[in-house]
Amino acid sequence: MDWRSVAAGLFGDDHAIVADGDFLAGTATFDGATIALVGTTHHAEVGVDLALRQARAVLDIVENSPGRPLLLLVDTQGQKLRRRDELLGIHRAMAHLGCCLDLARRQGHPVIALVYDQALSGGFITSGLMADACHALPEAEIRVMRVPAMARVTKLSEQLLESLSLTNPVFAPGVANYVAMGGVRSLWEGDLAAGLRAALADRDVSDRRAEEGAQRGGRRVAADVIRRVLEA
Repeated sequence: MDWRSVAAGLFGDDHAIVADGDFLAGTATFDGATIALVGTTHHAEVGVDLALRQARAVLDIVENSPGRPLLLLVDTQGQKLRRRDELLGIHRAMAHLGCCLDLARRQGHPVIALVYDQALSGGFITSGLMADACHALPEAEIRVMRVPAMARVTKLSEQLLESLSLTNPVFAPGVANYVAMGGVRSLWEGDLAAGLRAALADRDVSDRRAEEGAQRGGRRVAADVIRRVLEA
């Protein structure tokens, strides 16, 4: 879905979100309060420049608008695979973005992510998965990598991976599987404003992904392993 349609569904005309290339930023009025928005569009490849630009926007919000809710609009095909970005330290730039989002949360900003189109790989890890909670539209596409690429990395056949994906969401792309694993807290269907309203009302900022994954049957062991490690 185009970001303009998402913005209209959330805020009507009461927003000042601007796209500059692949970068989104702005504010909107929601239920009488101002909300900040930072994100990406055009299936953005997140390189050093885009990661640092998002980080700068988040830091400006923390400095100038204490406590203001932050909505991350996610549409990315992952990190930019370019020699220039690797030489400039893309891993550090993306880690910096994740740290800025963590800072915003620690400073009392509700941080909510919405995958409205596509979310892949490192571009998703350092944005949507760094939020208090990540939500998605039903038609969104979320995955770590395509099955052929996964086969090359794991040295397992595509046929085996395809068969595993039928019973184990870890091996399967698709937004429903990320809901099952707890990585996506909920799907916003129909009334987008109602989804955002419910997300803002949920002030439990603890990491519930492992527990929700166990409850939904997508990650059966992680929560128990985490509990046992903490108890030890």
